[in-house]
Amino acid sequence: MLDENEDFLEDEFINNDTSSDDEENSGLYEHFNITVDGNQEPLRIDKYLSIFRQNSTRNKISQTCRAGNVIVNGNVVKQNYKVKPGDNISVLLAHPPRENVIIPQDIPINIVYEDEDLIVVDKDAGMVVHPGHGNWDGTLINALAFHFAKDPNYNSDLDRVGLVHRIDKDTSGLLVIAKNEYALSYLAKQFFDRKTKRLYWAFVWGNLQDDEGTITGHIGRHPKNRMQMYTYEDGSQGKHAVTHYKVLERFRYMTWIECKLETGRTHQIRAHMKHIGHTLFNDERYEGNVILRGVNLPKYKQFVNNVFEVLPRHALHAHTLGFIHPTTKKEMYFESPMPKDMQEASERWRNYLENN
Repeated sequence: MLDENEDFLEDEFINNDTSSDDEENSGLYEHFNITVDGNQEPLRIDKYLSIFRQNSTRNKISQTCRAGNVIVNGNVVKQNYKVKPGDNISVLLAHPPRENVIIPQDIPINIVYEDEDLIVVDKDAGMVVHPGHGNWDGTLINALAFHFAKDPNYNSDLDRVGLVHRIDKDTSGLLVIAKNEYALSYLAKQFFDRKTKRLYWAFVWGNLQDDEGTITGHIGRHPKNRMQMYTYEDGSQGKHAVTHYKVLERFRYMTWIECKLETGRTHQIRAHMKHIGHTLFNDERYEGNVILRGVNLPKYKQFVNNVFEVLPRHALHAHTLGFIHPTTKKEMYFESPMPKDMQEASERWRNYLENN
């Protein structure tokens, strides 16, 4: 899931072999390979890469090496390694999304944790993560720019706010943001290698047959609706995607599930759940904002419409976030409680079942 980024931002690279396999973070880092020319004279790799990537500073390259994100012939190297002809260099380069000007704005945000290297935020539904395509202000990045600007001890070597990953505007939950180049590179590597610990909570239409399950299918653009992603079972299009789910509570016509992603494709949970006939509750983009399960009774229809009003967005929440701290190397783990709108929706469903 570009983790559900509504704008479907995609990077375009012109290097020998560049890719961003995890589309959830597309635009936040790039992975490229270089084979050193046979006539290359010995040169420090940080200088070599800063010449090769002229839009990256020497400091950024050095911090990328320090984070272990530069590999030569299968081995991690430091910035003083001397490149030689025929070397195969693999680089994971983290970089912020390509905004124009970030305007600091005094917008309330829920900061769960902060230190010199990073900040963890519990984002409310309805807030866009970063500026772009019609949302140039009022975003989480604008709010963080204001937060950092008022901190006299904040002295970052980042050109912009160090966004490591992102979630949709209407998805609530946890995000980690780096405060310096080294932290950005170190955290980006964990997301790229899928070593972070993340679980999502979702409400989906219908009563799933099994208590646990796995959905596998390539995810790519919908053949007719370009605003949706689509699951291709035959693998003819899109990229391989795997979602594991577990039922937490059943509401007869709606189910509360926990999702663990093996891959991070654009709208992965939303597309996969629709594919198996259990679209996210009130997910307008995927036609989950109409009554898909239940009885054909006016009372029931009114009940569901009332729940839609209580939960006026797709029911998806980034519940947990775990990673290794860039400096201390200790495991950090955070949990976000169910947001108020999802909590109210679940309580209404319980009351409905008790009385019907």
